[in-house]
Amino acid sequence: MATSRGNAVYLPGIAFPDLLQVTADLDAALRDVDVVVAAVPSHGMRQVLRQMSTLLPADVTIVSAVKGLEEGTLLRMSEVIAEECGGAAGVAVLSGPSFAPQFARQLPTAVSVASRDPSVVDQVQADFRAPHLRLYGTCDLVGVEFGGALKNVIAIAAGVVEGLELGHNALAGLITRGLAEITRLACAAGAQRETMAGLSGLGDLVLTCTGSLSRNRQVGIELAHGRSLDEVLSGMKMVAEGVRTTHAALALGARRGVELPIASQVAELLAGRKDARTALLELMLRPQRAETG
Repeated sequence: MATSRGNAVYLPGIAFPDLLQVTADLDAALRDVDVVVAAVPSHGMRQVLRQMSTLLPADVTIVSAVKGLEEGTLLRMSEVIAEECGGAAGVAVLSGPSFAPQFARQLPTAVSVASRDPSVVDQVQADFRAPHLRLYGTCDLVGVEFGGALKNVIAIAAGVVEGLELGHNALAGLITRGLAEITRLACAAGAQRETMAGLSGLGDLVLTCTGSLSRNRQVGIELAHGRSLDEVLSGMKMVAEGVRTTHAALALGARRGVELPIASQVAELLAGRKDARTALLELMLRPQRAETG
């Protein structure tokens, strides 16, 4: 990448800005920085943070752009940052409807930035703003992180709907009930309900469930076509976070007494215990209930 001034695997056709320096040396990358953006897969986050922790300046701000939950601990990424880099001056989360190739081409994008410290939100908004990027601030770290992580589970189910050619009615119903499922779990964990109707909730959910660039949606499409999960993942270059997050979400739901019917059927499908059509049919035949409450 340093030689070609691009990332041919993940961002083909995108030239790096002249000021961007590429390095595999953490010490060099972190020297005298004000802000660090952590954008690694959730399963590698803790290891990278641990390597970083002794190299960070005391007053640095760490911004997580990771949409996932840690397996085993079930922690959100901001909680992992706090455990591994407790001396950092501030922690923020950046999340929302944003496919990287479109953002890299400077197409208009709007996202949420969350931190418990309003001054950190202000700093990130000021540092990251660009003509093609608008950032909306919030103090609801829990809501922003849950929205970014759990929408990937619903996107797998959306891919199944697409793969089975069940139509727009089914997809609209799935997205709406998916949002209700995400909201129940997020609010049980302390999120603000209105956050789930914003960019990091509904906005990201709609994009990931309908966009052709969604890796999690593609997993669902391939599963609906009868391929096994191992076959699907072996052919992917990038991480589909929803595969790991499904199991973490169900564990959190069990811990907090929150029912997650869509995630439950996605887990059955991922494990190969049910085929796609059976899983969707069981969702449709569940006992009917009131829409709210």
